[in-house]
Amino acid sequence: MISNQIYSQDTLQKHFKQIADTIKGNVGINALHLESGESISFNGDVKFPMQSVYKFPIAMVMLHEIDNGKFSLGDTIEINKAEFIPEAGYSPIRDKYPNGANLTIKEILQYNVSRSDGTACDVLLRLLDGTENVQKNIHDLGVKNIAISTTEMVQVANDTIQYQNWSTPIAMNELLEIFYKGNYLSKESRDLLLAYMSISNEWFDRRIKRLLPEKTELAHKTGASRTYNGLTRATNDAGIITLPDGSHLAITVFISDSYDSQTKREMTIARASKEAYNYWTRKK
Repeated sequence: MISNQIYSQDTLQKHFKQIADTIKGNVGINALHLESGESISFNGDVKFPMQSVYKFPIAMVMLHEIDNGKFSLGDTIEINKAEFIPEAGYSPIRDKYPNGANLTIKEILQYNVSRSDGTACDVLLRLLDGTENVQKNIHDLGVKNIAISTTEMVQVANDTIQYQNWSTPIAMNELLEIFYKGNYLSKESRDLLLAYMSISNEWFDRRIKRLLPEKTELAHKTGASRTYNGLTRATNDAGIITLPDGSHLAITVFISDSYDSQTKREMTIARASKEAYNYWTRKK
């Protein structure tokens, strides 16, 4: 049983390790207090497959291009059914519009972030001239330990390809900090993406938010792979918690190559998040 009484960085880091040691798989954690800059990690500089967490940086780049006038939220985009990701991948657009669709960029962004739609993600990548251009935009922000290399279409076709889209927990929190505190996005774009990342549902709330006080505000992006022969290559959550004092905690927890149950993997993320929350709310 891990105590809630955490008042030192060393203790929190030990608690992160204790949590990681309970699961069959690799765990990476970074917690970053945005106002003070205090950061505590466990395997924070290790590369993990992002899975759908990479839809967050893709959305950031699209909104940046909108801010620069290249696109508008109201632009209508034709989505041909040839762009639909295969049935093995998750795509509400594909399921709702089997013959193709015409959707605004705003609608596509919401599908991409709030519903983790793989087809929406690939349409955004098409509009943004591909993964290489999106990755360059993120690297130009100074966040180097992240790779955006493949589309959802390619990932779905081969379970091992997801390792090509990777990030360290520290890098993801660096990006969350730029998103929340920086000037990469206009206030309108930032607020829109925050709203899409704050939509609550039973599926999304089983990770970072699960053990936090009921009314805790959280903006986040989950990611997960399918399970094959008992192996789940990615179970992830990355987001920003609003603490009781009004300050903000960026938390990224990545789990890779685990043979444990989904419940245990998601609870591992929840426990690490609760320990970090306790540290910044109870320290004196």
